[in-house]
Amino acid sequence: MSDPSNIQECLSQGVVIFDGAMGTEIYAHNVLTNRCFDELCLSRPELVREVHASYANAGADVLTTNTFGANRVSLGKYGLADEMVSINQAGVALAREVADAAGRPVFVAGSVGPLPNDRPKDVDAVAVLREQVDALVEAGVDFVSFETQPSREALEQCARVMEAHAGFPFVLSCVVYDDCESASGEALQRLLAPMSEGLPAPIAWGLNCGTGPAALLSAAEQAVRLVEQPLIVQPNAGIPKEIGERRIYLCSPDYLAGYAKRYLELGVRGIGGCCGTSPDHIREIAQRIKPLAKGPGKTFTVELAASVTPQEPERLENKSRLGWRLANGTWITTVEILPPRGYDLTDTIAKARELYVNGVDAINIPDGPRASSRISPLITSLNIQREARIEVILHFCSRDRNLIGMQADLLACAASGIHNILFVTGDPPKLGNYPFATGVFDVDSIGMCGVQSRLNQGIDIGGQAIEPKTKAAIGVGADPTMLDQEREVRRFHEKVEAGAEYAITQPVFDPDALLAFLDKVQHLGTPMLAGIWPLASLRNAEFLQNEVPGVTIPENTMARMSAYSTKEDQRRVGIEIAREAVERVRDRVAGIQVSAPFGNIHTALAVIQ
Repeated sequence: MSDPSNIQECLSQGVVIFDGAMGTEIYAHNVLTNRCFDELCLSRPELVREVHASYANAGADVLTTNTFGANRVSLGKYGLADEMVSINQAGVALAREVADAAGRPVFVAGSVGPLPNDRPKDVDAVAVLREQVDALVEAGVDFVSFETQPSREALEQCARVMEAHAGFPFVLSCVVYDDCESASGEALQRLLAPMSEGLPAPIAWGLNCGTGPAALLSAAEQAVRLVEQPLIVQPNAGIPKEIGERRIYLCSPDYLAGYAKRYLELGVRGIGGCCGTSPDHIREIAQRIKPLAKGPGKTFTVELAASVTPQEPERLENKSRLGWRLANGTWITTVEILPPRGYDLTDTIAKARELYVNGVDAINIPDGPRASSRISPLITSLNIQREARIEVILHFCSRDRNLIGMQADLLACAASGIHNILFVTGDPPKLGNYPFATGVFDVDSIGMCGVQSRLNQGIDIGGQAIEPKTKAAIGVGADPTMLDQEREVRRFHEKVEAGAEYAITQPVFDPDALLAFLDKVQHLGTPMLAGIWPLASLRNAEFLQNEVPGVTIPENTMARMSAYSTKEDQRRVGIEIAREAVERVRDRVAGIQVSAPFGNIHTALAVIQ
């Protein structure tokens, strides 16, 4: 985050990483459950400080105070009711100390949990909670987080508490279970309905605790459509298992981070963990999704030098053979080939020649997919065009280049006669075999379209004139199966506004999803190539479904693949399914990009021919 003024602004601008569990971390330090964990803010401040520091070091943007049960009723069970104010003040001071030492903006959330179910019936819940909130606000929290609230009634009581602190930011987070309902059976539509008239509204809604990441994904899909404010999701680390005398959470950091990415795709703005999650879980989440969630503003403004006048860019049909086919509505076939891991391009060029002989129009060259490290795709593209005599579509991502390096490579493309470029943001390094590498992401795919569009007008990133202007055909990616379709459609509009002239979709296994997406963007008139992946085997299908983010394979497709036992039969069925998908969408797209699974171009040709 860059110089945020408040938590609300940060939630609207990008993703905010919340911390994980406090209670299970304390328990992991051999503190027995018969202790009052909130009181440890006074008796063992070094332990609480250590937990906060571990989350800050893991990348958390929000530290939640160790005050979940620090209300007078809950503390009274331990004979600590009179220590309520001092415990809350100490809890804030410990979190603030770590936040201020982090060397970057880190917020402090004042944790307020629900009152115990067995409290006396004459307890005034609003008065008890207000007493705790008064202490937290006075001690200096950045916002109040009402966590794990069990019902609509409890949520409204929390909002009523904040009437005494008009304008102070607060979050309402409720607990739901596998059926996406509260313990008493209240549906999300009721839990997340706007506050009753006269009650203050939260700056964000949340879902936390209750269940693991998979079940909360289903709840989040509903929730993002029910609330106007940002949504925060903090799942448990799965369902705990009883091992010996302990309850152990077996959800790995990698597993939870995979779901965090899916939350992000839905439009969730705050992501963290609840029971059973640790600093390792938060570290994995932060490393996985922060590079993907730069939020709006990953563009830049170019101020032209006084003597510079933008030139008229070349028309699409004059930029390349592919551009001519796109502009004239001629059916296009392309095949994707990965550059080799080494530097011997002999086999790659031989495949490109064979594809050219068989009538393929262009070769797609990915740029470090899944954060892999391969020979430069620019060099690969140059050699293919020079030796195989077939055009390439060079994928170009912002992960590995700052703006200066990006412009240098784009000018190199122009000098090399590589005029078809597909701009993608790129997978973060954490997804690949080089997780220690640093992602750059100066701009996202929208920003890169803007860079190339200006180069096509003879203007560089500094606002200076270049001669001659470039003439790249600007392409972008699209994902018809993205969970947050509203966001994907909005971003596609922004890509077109930034200069995109054609698009290639992610592999489409569900033609209906592609057709539905086309219905939403066809008014833009942007030619679309459908990504087609012929499944090589059942194992290949299972890998894509379970390991590749964003890939969704319909159940009937999986059933067709599993109906055959041999790899050859499964490959044949995979080709049949791919052909059927092409025929289903053929009259709605400009062409296809067919992947060559495991480098087998004959599988791709079988789909095309």
